[in-house]
Amino acid sequence: MSTFATTDTPGRLRLVQVGAGGMGKAWIEAITANPDVELVGLVDLNTDTAHAALAEKGLAGVLVGTSVSDVAAATGAHAVVNVTVPVAHHPVNVEAMFAGLPVLCEKPAAPTVAEALSLAASAEASGQLLMISQSRRYFNSLTQLKAVTGELGEIGVITTEFFKAPHFGGFREDMDHVLLVDMAIHPFDAVRHLTGQDPVSVYCEEFNPAWSWYKADAAATAIFEFSSGLRYVYSGSWCADGQETSWNGQWRVNGERGTARWDGEQAPVVDAVDAAGGKLGVPAVAAGPEQIAGSLAEFVSAIRTGKVPDGEIHANVHSLAMVEAAVLSAETGQRVRIDDVLTAAYEQALVAEKNAEVKAVLAAWGSPLGRLACRAEAISR
Repeated sequence: MSTFATTDTPGRLRLVQVGAGGMGKAWIEAITANPDVELVGLVDLNTDTAHAALAEKGLAGVLVGTSVSDVAAATGAHAVVNVTVPVAHHPVNVEAMFAGLPVLCEKPAAPTVAEALSLAASAEASGQLLMISQSRRYFNSLTQLKAVTGELGEIGVITTEFFKAPHFGGFREDMDHVLLVDMAIHPFDAVRHLTGQDPVSVYCEEFNPAWSWYKADAAATAIFEFSSGLRYVYSGSWCADGQETSWNGQWRVNGERGTARWDGEQAPVVDAVDAAGGKLGVPAVAAGPEQIAGSLAEFVSAIRTGKVPDGEIHANVHSLAMVEAAVLSAETGQRVRIDDVLTAAYEQALVAEKNAEVKAVLAAWGSPLGRLACRAEAISR
């Protein structure tokens, strides 16, 4: 059932993209490769950057500007793709939605859970779709792992090992909690996708190896407890030379009927039995678009059909809450309850909200816990 405005406009959806930097170029390529959409506008505070990005792709006739609303109105846009830096996600998303446009936004939804809750309320107040592009959900082999996980019976333990050694330079090497904040949301979101469960609590430790080229902690281990009693253990480092994992990490899923392993790239390997006691195999999967191309395709489908996508803002809040809770646990040395993080964020959002319509929606919730749960139930139907 749709909870947002849809469109039956014939022909390709007209998109305005906001942000023309490095990731913006990747999105321009994804948009131009999708026959169901066309790029009609590109917004960036630096218009020279926008013009250069378009020239690099050989694109002409795309309107460049610095205002989302102005460019969208001038081009007759149907939707917005937000590829700005995280601190700009909230204002850009809100401007677009209240201009009557659905938005596909790069992860994370916002820098804080409080801002993400504001965005969820803004989506309700405006009646528009806000979808967060958790692009690493869109791997065909992860779809296979999800299918296998559903056949393993009760799941006891899921682990992810993530070990890479990128020399980014720039802001990442100076930021606090770099692994948890900048990268860990991908596997945290993926484990929710695999299990259909939300976390209850987390205990996390961060540290920085002596040879690290990062200013702050670049390694972490987190243990999440989920509603069923499942434990999810994430262990990672961004200064781990040698025998690196894939960007998705290495996964192990252990359930009552056996185990599945996934290297983050190829089809999973299974050693398990099915419900009838026979050997469990890995199902074939249709080769759909992957990564940002996959999230774009689901966004377009949602706008056309009204089917709520996986990355709808209400459903995405728990993934960001996992990050915020892990950071808080690492800072305090204490186990942190996810509900406590959501409740504190809700109180912060109510105080900080300036838009009267959005504030009224937030206040009507009474609590984020019930509202997010109801929304998730509606989405699952």
